[in-house]
Amino acid sequence: MRHLLDFYVAAGIDCMIDEEAVDRYELSNQPQPSPPIKSSNAPTGAALAPAAGPMAGEVAGFGGRIAAPAAIPLDQTQEVQSARQIAAHCDTLEMLKEALDGFTACPLKQTAKNLVFGDGNPDAKLMLIGDVPGRDEDLQGLPFVGNVGDLLDRMLASIGLDRTSTYLTNLLPWRPPGNRTPTEAELAMCQPFIERHIELINPDYVVFLGGVCAKQLLDVPQSIMRLRGKWTTYSMGDTSIPALPTFHPGYLMRQPSHKRLTWRDLLLLQEKLENKASESD
Repeated sequence: MRHLLDFYVAAGIDCMIDEEAVDRYELSNQPQPSPPIKSSNAPTGAALAPAAGPMAGEVAGFGGRIAAPAAIPLDQTQEVQSARQIAAHCDTLEMLKEALDGFTACPLKQTAKNLVFGDGNPDAKLMLIGDVPGRDEDLQGLPFVGNVGDLLDRMLASIGLDRTSTYLTNLLPWRPPGNRTPTEAELAMCQPFIERHIELINPDYVVFLGGVCAKQLLDVPQSIMRLRGKWTTYSMGDTSIPALPTFHPGYLMRQPSHKRLTWRDLLLLQEKLENKASESD
């Protein structure tokens, strides 16, 4: 029972629907009531026609039918606009972290245990951005920890890097309950903060670890399988930063056969960094 409760908590289940357990299988086996028999006196023809109501795109008003308001685009919602204003006024990483701590519009903040902001060297010229925090990250409040972090450390070490020469963060600062995929609204609300995060770090290169991160920040529909292995550009106002999408370490733990593809991506990154260093000499 203890392990079952731990699983419920990890999956984001924190409340009961009923006071007592209900056997849904038993309910499904109970005989269903027979449909009512039509009365011979029931009206037919035009009397059965539904009352005329508003057509699609219309609502009823005192003066007759009026057009229904159009749906507000996600990037124009009050929550997203508020996030943009708050992020724009953050001039330091400390201010950005405090702003995220006080940002309550995103529902993920209510279910997460900790804010996962960043780790590594803020002065590094290489920035790595993952998708969303996992369970270990949520518990510790740091990106890329636990088994996923160990694998990332080994990946970096294979090309002569570590956390002192990189800066790490995630697309979203809060873990979605049960590690579910974030919604479009959640992504839109958090995007102004990660964009400001990138501006404040101002890296020479950025690596997108995972398909959710790469698609959201590059604003492209392709999967990570199609995006990885090729340098592209992340546009930030008037600045363009070379960006390399690749697999997330958590994905590689589930699909170890793709580590060979990630090794090729790491070699591309190593080549780019070495060329940059030789130009500086």
